[in-house]
Amino acid sequence: MNSPIHDFQLLENRRQFFGRTSTGLGSVALASLLNPQLFAGDSAPQRFGGLPGIPHFAPKAERVIYLLQSGAPSQMDLFDYKPSLSDLHMTELPASIRNAQRLTGMTAGQKKFPVIQSPWKFRQCGESGTWISELLPSMANVADDICVIKSMHTEAINHDPAITFFQSGHQQPGRPSIGAWLSYGLGSETENLPSFVVLLSKNTFHQAQPLYDRLWGSGFLPSKYQGVKFRSQGDPVLYLTDPAGNDDSARRAMLDRLAKLNQLRAQEIGDPEIQTRIAQYEMAYRMQTSVPELADTSQEPESTFKLYGEEAKQPGTHAANCLLARRLAERGVRFIQVFHRGWDHHSNLPTHLPTLAKQTDQGSAALIADLKQRGLLDKTLVIWGGEFGRTVYSQGNPKSFGRDHHPRCFSIWMAGGGIKPGLSYGRTDDYCYNIEENPVHVHDFHATILHCLGIDHEQLTYRFQGRDFRLTDVHGHVVQDVLA
Repeated sequence: MNSPIHDFQLLENRRQFFGRTSTGLGSVALASLLNPQLFAGDSAPQRFGGLPGIPHFAPKAERVIYLLQSGAPSQMDLFDYKPSLSDLHMTELPASIRNAQRLTGMTAGQKKFPVIQSPWKFRQCGESGTWISELLPSMANVADDICVIKSMHTEAINHDPAITFFQSGHQQPGRPSIGAWLSYGLGSETENLPSFVVLLSKNTFHQAQPLYDRLWGSGFLPSKYQGVKFRSQGDPVLYLTDPAGNDDSARRAMLDRLAKLNQLRAQEIGDPEIQTRIAQYEMAYRMQTSVPELADTSQEPESTFKLYGEEAKQPGTHAANCLLARRLAERGVRFIQVFHRGWDHHSNLPTHLPTLAKQTDQGSAALIADLKQRGLLDKTLVIWGGEFGRTVYSQGNPKSFGRDHHPRCFSIWMAGGGIKPGLSYGRTDDYCYNIEENPVHVHDFHATILHCLGIDHEQLTYRFQGRDFRLTDVHGHVVQDVLA
């Protein structure tokens, strides 16, 4: 009986045969995929994939951990202290401040726009004197390690286009996510794990905005650059465990035969997605060993769980995902994204916001402290923030008030590789409604991230449908003031 490979070869025609034998590169390409370091010289850096010539200059950061708070945290209740609101409480937001700016359909019909001061106290923390709400006591302990940007702004006013904008640099779906761009440009520091990993924290609020796989997709880039989502229950990745009766040698033999078939097919039709398929099969094989060890935190010392909190022992919590993010960073994953949902507080903000803050505060602060004590923070860029902010005026009953979407100004923080610590950047007006100093747009944010990783945002491009695309489109400036 002939082998599948022999049968496939019998199907080739004369033109395909001479086309393959004239190039002679098929076996070389396959060998390189199976062992990326096979043809690298002794002096070649330990990097898997990526583009030649990138990074463009010496990077400060080697990897990114992005804690995305889906739903939009309220900036004036967490990081943008506005003592003036105590005198303005329950007064009408002046029309001159709102200036006919676009409102969502949820408050456009309101007749009154009463200003609501934050119900929580703020204090200056650390030697930097960074103002932080009492809702975030753990973040207060790392105030000197973070840079709070209070002047972020965006055009998007609804959740899906806004979060898509932050993820891909465009409000419409279809562009590559930021993690895919970095995977494409920089490759990975490890061949045993994906270069881009996504972790979803458990949601405790039924009204939380949905998260679609396209938010960590590769868009028009080859699909091998898309994020790999790890699950919190069962195998972190589906089908990680071999079926009963299969052993490692049988799987290795099967993958070798399958790779040869796929390589023959790739030579026949030239579809780059076939090379992706070969590479992903090999990655899946290596992950059978690397991922179980990664996900097993039982060997972490008790001091780790004291730092992150007891919730870090419960898979899927924000604290557990922050700990897992540190472990991924240690093992060379290039871009790690942790999503936490539930920040969309159109009502009952005094009840709901403390719950979300408590769920995320200790884990986020512990991640910074943990990276720092391990000597990893200088090379790891950590980001925390949502897709826009919240309005200073009340939505609904002032006693159980909520805040509407507000893209004009909001706060995020960054820490670690390449970012100036202990800095508060940008200023908003007394109503926390408009930016008065140092505006930072989403494109500027993306350009700054790429700069920290040694990438000129104007030079990381991909040609698609006759045009060179980039993460920042035709916009963006590096925010030099926040760089260390």
